[in-house]
Amino acid sequence: MGHSPSVSGSLRNRLVLSLIGGAAILAVLLFFVVRNYAAQVAQQGQDNILRASVTSILDAAAIREGEVEVDIPYAAFSMLGTASDDRIFHAIYQDARFLSGYPYLPMAAGRGRESTFATVSHQGEAVRVVTASRVLIADGKRTNVRVALAQTQDALSGQLEQISKNAALLGAGFFVLAILLSFWATSATIGQLKRLTDAVTRRGPQDLSPFQKPVPSEMLPLVTSLNSLMGRLDQSLGQSEDFIAEAAHRVRTPLATVRSYAEATLQRLDKEENRQDMRSMMRAIDESSRAAVQLLDHAMITFRSDHLERQDIDLAQLVDELVVRLTPIAEMKDLTLHYESDGPVPYSGDPILIQNAVRNLLDNALKYAPIEGTVTIAVSATPQVVINVCDSGKGFPDGELETLTSRFKRGANAEGTIGSGLGLTIAMDVASAHGGVLKLSNQPEGGACAQLLF
Repeated sequence: MGHSPSVSGSLRNRLVLSLIGGAAILAVLLFFVVRNYAAQVAQQGQDNILRASVTSILDAAAIREGEVEVDIPYAAFSMLGTASDDRIFHAIYQDARFLSGYPYLPMAAGRGRESTFATVSHQGEAVRVVTASRVLIADGKRTNVRVALAQTQDALSGQLEQISKNAALLGAGFFVLAILLSFWATSATIGQLKRLTDAVTRRGPQDLSPFQKPVPSEMLPLVTSLNSLMGRLDQSLGQSEDFIAEAAHRVRTPLATVRSYAEATLQRLDKEENRQDMRSMMRAIDESSRAAVQLLDHAMITFRSDHLERQDIDLAQLVDELVVRLTPIAEMKDLTLHYESDGPVPYSGDPILIQNAVRNLLDNALKYAPIEGTVTIAVSATPQVVINVCDSGKGFPDGELETLTSRFKRGANAEGTIGSGLGLTIAMDVASAHGGVLKLSNQPEGGACAQLLF
């Protein structure tokens, strides 16, 4: 069972929170930037009107009979009219002498006709005041006329409030849009990783080929590492399969040689007790040989199942050849092999694995069939591809049909019979690798039956 890696949080959530946090900061900055810019524009509009108004007043100033007269034009005040009925204040000075208006109206120093603006407090209200002056010359005398014109800012405050609301709505809209874009951008980014994950998940255990599809540059190190890992795994599996094949060969040969020497020695022994000891040794050699070979066969099948090499084969011919090879062994045990087939049975599978599975089923049948019994092998293609191996023995023990395919599990009737408990496991693994099943049953007339259904 694989060990699950620890989780340190969601990468998607981290990206979303980072983008939303950045969007929130930008939305606040956008609010203040828009509000300040709009306030400057509105203030500049009021200043322009004040400048035009004070200029019209100065243009109306004149010297008549040695006295300065300022006939304030109607348009000078009318252009300052607002929906909020802002109050207007003015003060006119000749040099340092007050002539008209509000004597306590604060003034900003002005030079020539250059206007100077300031926001001051007058009569408990904040007002915007503009100060400008003009030099009049008459009878060789110079006199300076200075005018201060102020206006309350109720209308401007209302405009700024509306501007603030609009800027807030703009910032909120930007924030909502940024959230949506954050989710979209995160999904698009994580989607690349998810597609790579799906590509790995969809691969079968035998597919260790490198990934060839283009990926973003940030994912290239990950894909390169995956390709390197799969290359090393493919090489390791190949070496393991070669080792198993070589080990099987090297185990079979010495054990077969030892058994031959033991059998030859048995023929030369006279004492019955020595002959009995030699028979026990030969039985131990047979059990060791059988167990070692089946262990290696099981390991080989496990590896080949992950790298299934399918070929177009004729199952009827494959089983027939196997029956022919095992016929001498059956005859030595006074058993009859009866083979049936419906003719050619084409199938796409791994011939080595299928042959190994059928051979194990036949070995079991030959071991448990009674003397002068019959082992029936049948191959059919309808209604599905099936290989049947049935014997005329005692059958499988009652209540053990569901557990006999487990590794090293032997039935209650196996005592005294050479075996390792892997034959049915091997057959089941081969069937599963081909998408099939192994079905065990007992015949009504007696005897066990094993079916490979592909």
